[in-house]
Amino acid sequence: MNSSRGRQGEPLVLDRSVSSSNNNNSSIRLGRVQPQAPGHRTVFCNDREANHLAKFKGNSVSTTKYNVATFLPKGLYEQFRRVANLYFLTISCLSFTPVSPVSPITNVIPLSLVLFVSLVKEAFEDWKRLQNDMTINNSSVEVLQGQSWETIPWKKLQVGDIVRVRQDAFFPADLLLLASTNPDGVCYTETANLDGETNLKIRKALEKTWDYVTPEKASEFKGEIQCEQPNNSLYTFTGNLILQKQTVPIGPNQILLRGCSLRNTEYIVGAVVFTGHETKVMMNSMNVPSKRSTLERKLDKVIATLFGVLLSMCLIGAIGSAVFVNNKYYYLKLWIDGDSQQFNPRNRFVVFILSIFTLITLYSPIIPISLYVSIEMIKFIQSTKFINNDLRMYHSETNTPALARTSNLNEELGQVEYIFSDKTGTLTRNLMEFFKCSIGGEMYGTGVTEIELGAAKRSGVNVREVQKPSHTAREKGFNFNDDRLMHGAWTNEPNPDMCKEFFRCLAICHTVLPEGEETPEKLRYQAASPDEAALVTAAKNFGFFFYRRTPTMIYVRESHVERMGKVQDCKYEILNILEFNSTRKRQSVVCRYGDGRLVLYCKGADTVIYERLASGNDELKNISREQLEQYGEAGLRTLCLAYKDLNPDMYESWNEKYIQAKSSLRDRERKLDEVAELIEKDLTLIGCTAIEDKLQEGVPSCIETLSKAGIKIWVLTGDKLETAINIAYACKLINNDMKQFVISSETDAIREVESRGDQVEIARFTRETVKNELHKCHEEAQSIIHGSSGQKLSLLIDGKCLMYALDPDLRSILLSLSLSCTSVVCCRVSPLQKAQVTRLVRKGANKITLSIGDGANDVGMIQAAHVGVGISGLEGMQAVMASDFAIAQFRFLTDLLLVHGRWSYSRLCKVVSYFFYKNLTFTLTQFWYTFQTGYSGQRFYDDWFQSLYNVIFTALPVIIVGLLDKDVSAALSKKYPQLYKEGIYNAFFNWKVVGTLACFSVYQSVIVYHFTVASSTTGLNSAGKILGLWDISSTAFTCLVITVNLRLLMMCNTVTRWHSISVIGSILAWFIFIFIYSLVFVNKGTYFTIYLLMSTPYFYLIAILVPIVALLGDFLYQGVQRWFYPYDYQIVQEIHRHEAEAIGAGLLEVGNQLTPEEERRYAFALLPREKSKHTGFAFDSPGYESFFATQQGVIAPQKPWDVIRRASMKPKSKSPRASRS
Repeated sequence: MNSSRGRQGEPLVLDRSVSSSNNNNSSIRLGRVQPQAPGHRTVFCNDREANHLAKFKGNSVSTTKYNVATFLPKGLYEQFRRVANLYFLTISCLSFTPVSPVSPITNVIPLSLVLFVSLVKEAFEDWKRLQNDMTINNSSVEVLQGQSWETIPWKKLQVGDIVRVRQDAFFPADLLLLASTNPDGVCYTETANLDGETNLKIRKALEKTWDYVTPEKASEFKGEIQCEQPNNSLYTFTGNLILQKQTVPIGPNQILLRGCSLRNTEYIVGAVVFTGHETKVMMNSMNVPSKRSTLERKLDKVIATLFGVLLSMCLIGAIGSAVFVNNKYYYLKLWIDGDSQQFNPRNRFVVFILSIFTLITLYSPIIPISLYVSIEMIKFIQSTKFINNDLRMYHSETNTPALARTSNLNEELGQVEYIFSDKTGTLTRNLMEFFKCSIGGEMYGTGVTEIELGAAKRSGVNVREVQKPSHTAREKGFNFNDDRLMHGAWTNEPNPDMCKEFFRCLAICHTVLPEGEETPEKLRYQAASPDEAALVTAAKNFGFFFYRRTPTMIYVRESHVERMGKVQDCKYEILNILEFNSTRKRQSVVCRYGDGRLVLYCKGADTVIYERLASGNDELKNISREQLEQYGEAGLRTLCLAYKDLNPDMYESWNEKYIQAKSSLRDRERKLDEVAELIEKDLTLIGCTAIEDKLQEGVPSCIETLSKAGIKIWVLTGDKLETAINIAYACKLINNDMKQFVISSETDAIREVESRGDQVEIARFTRETVKNELHKCHEEAQSIIHGSSGQKLSLLIDGKCLMYALDPDLRSILLSLSLSCTSVVCCRVSPLQKAQVTRLVRKGANKITLSIGDGANDVGMIQAAHVGVGISGLEGMQAVMASDFAIAQFRFLTDLLLVHGRWSYSRLCKVVSYFFYKNLTFTLTQFWYTFQTGYSGQRFYDDWFQSLYNVIFTALPVIIVGLLDKDVSAALSKKYPQLYKEGIYNAFFNWKVVGTLACFSVYQSVIVYHFTVASSTTGLNSAGKILGLWDISSTAFTCLVITVNLRLLMMCNTVTRWHSISVIGSILAWFIFIFIYSLVFVNKGTYFTIYLLMSTPYFYLIAILVPIVALLGDFLYQGVQRWFYPYDYQIVQEIHRHEAEAIGAGLLEVGNQLTPEEERRYAFALLPREKSKHTGFAFDSPGYESFFATQQGVIAPQKPWDVIRRASMKPKSKSPRASRS
């Protein structure tokens, strides 16, 4: 908390305990409640009257955007924030003025339809949120009333209430754990809703509250909680419990967060601390930054250009009108008795101004009103029906389909030029296996990693000579081969005591929870990370079997040196756990042996541990450092292990400081870190561990394919430089043919300066070194680029150097060097640096970027890129929650980008281009008519023709093209990844494309208008009369509808029955409309028009010839372009034109390669789900799915990868819905 907290926790607690003794005075009670300062809150347990005065928020949650009163005003405000909608609102208002040549209905009807569709969509989404909220708020919980448990809905829960939560139920609010049915006040929780992890977490009640299990006993509990104000920090909590005039510190281990569930515990009793929107999980609702695609931004520029064209047309017409008006045209009666100033020849300036407003309303259709709605609809269907349902991106092992969390960025997937990738869990599997180790300077483990195999191949070594395959069945997480340590053989090693310390450190220094029968075969470990589980599993295989844990004890079944062949159950008292965090990068445990020995065991990153080792024993340190580098070169993840024997008196003195820091209400985390520093020093190095994290399936081939597509891939990782380099080799990201630029802080010169300890000198020297290296590499890179060798470049830089390279003075050189490289690897980087590098390329180079990661440390990088992709892996779901798209495996990027991205980009480019083409063509026919009407603003078409042109007569075909058009198949898209470059270069939507279409619009509008008008002079109806205005305009409009619809078919690469139906249906819709309209509106000039026209050969001749002549220019242009200047995809089409392809409905040609069981699981994964990020638990999660399933009596086992999905099952449904097919 910040400095506003006011006084320190200790005097504040004293004040409260004094006041609590005078509880017989009502005025004192008021005094107790008043100090609800910004820094802390006071909660009175089991006392609703006292808490009522503090006016805490209720437990009801609402995630809706609107209510009945605000829906219309707020919804309309949201719609009119769009410039296009505001433009059409202005045009609609102008159409009600006398200067408007068109009926208001012409503009009001289309705008109303667009707004209606958008508001219905908003209402539907908000209704789904309301249903979810109601289901959650009406869930039941047991609350203490008097001396019995009463069931009430969640929404009626209040701060300070005492509640009982049973096994597998969800916690209704943030609770202070008072008591549990398990021994020692322990309970187990699953936090899948918070972080996606299904590993159980242990929570322990304070010893003073263990007895409050029964309702009779719990009714006696009258404690007072003083704690921090509500905040969004999920993993911290600072507070004190004042009970019977004693103050006891409360930490995160006593807090049960809303949305988590109780496991392996009959029930718990807790006191409500935070409710409703003040709970930590609700305050963590992620507002993912609003992202707009590059196409949309270019769309704004084109619309602005069209508006410029509109103004130009209006200016031409207004000037013409001001010049045209003259007294000699008195017989036209344009200006009589001064009633109208619009055509007053005495005031030409007024004529000019009024004519501008008139012509703006007349030419307003040049900007398409239905464009945004159509694009939104197309994108939504592309996401929900195509991307989410693609079996090529379905991971059957984890039952995880792809998920588009937003539909705004579909086309952006087709233009990505730079990919920023995390390593662990993204390129690798995040399935850790204990592989090698070093104890006392001796290396153990004979296995060969995939990285070493790749290095051997590069060196020309026979792989079969290097690899020694093991046929022994290994436990998950343990892939160690070395008989010197197995089956008790370590007792014969030169340093058995050090081996014992090594194994005990593995078995004791952790936060792992054992689950199941206490036998090595049946016991399972629940760990916060795969690394921890692998280390404890290794200890078990070495003969140190950790099998039981209580809050204060750890039990280990050991094979001892002095008792060869025998085992002994040993218990170690856990006095303190100094937990791991990203700042400390280490974890320590203080334990007491049965014989009274006090030991601190510590494990952590090599850089952190080496800083805290006791002086001396330099030989072991140097040997171990070399071994760490060897493990890093083999692509292994390393940890250093150390220990320290503690003096009891020294420990007691330190423990007092630790307890004091733990009780602090202010800066508790910082004080705990400072206290930890006091004891984590003068350590003795035991050795190091090496854990293998294998590459995901298909990663090398995926990266190779993406590279061919013109995409540059950068790896941003926290691993060592050697590990990162070898992973890059294994991924085919870099190779020996590349020129490699390495900028590292691990040089002799920098180490020498660091050894002196002068921080200012270290910073100055490192910055100067980085600057010189950057300039040197940049010059060499430029010479290679401008040379004839054509050699590819790669850059490798570590976090310390990157910190200086991102300095404003060096940033431009770093960017220029990086953009010259095919691959870039940044190692030892922090989450902030990941985001900075991403932002550097996004803004500095103005390139389309994509970030992909699977952990919380990747969130900044994911949100900084144009497109964020989350891997639903084993590191929790924070990355997925912040992402735009979620996939299960890195290799699925090939389909996401090269197939769906390419298709979406090319389809939407055609949609946008066609919208401008058809609206410009329509408006220009009206513009040509202006020249023949004295620039008066007389309309050429009937009002209803103009209104329905965009909404009905040309609406459906363009949507079909946006959904089903396909230039090449998915297989060919991946076979020829070079096709993707057309998106990177934006070949399908640029000013050249727009200009070409504009030229054809001018040509076709001239043909449609002048052909019909010129031919009308000789056209006679059946009565022998010449054709009038409405006859000509109806004929011209018929030709226009036929022309623009057929022009769309010429733009298609795939013509399916849906294309044909939509085009023919749109043309028929026009004829059906005009047949009815010509009969119904008797008082209009269009009465019976179509019937008279269809009685003349003239109409049929014009309706056939005009579209043919109008489209002839397009036909010739496309023929010349395809023959002499073909796009890449057209070349591929010609190569494979004779290959039969089952196009069907133009949907994905997905081959069903799944087994019946996989089909069933896939169908279940695609149950109807609520996609909104506004949920009752603040996150989309499997816990949410399980919550609803539990309400319906459906068994839905939780899995971490399902966190990206949640069901929105309605209360009336009693069984799982049928799956979508």
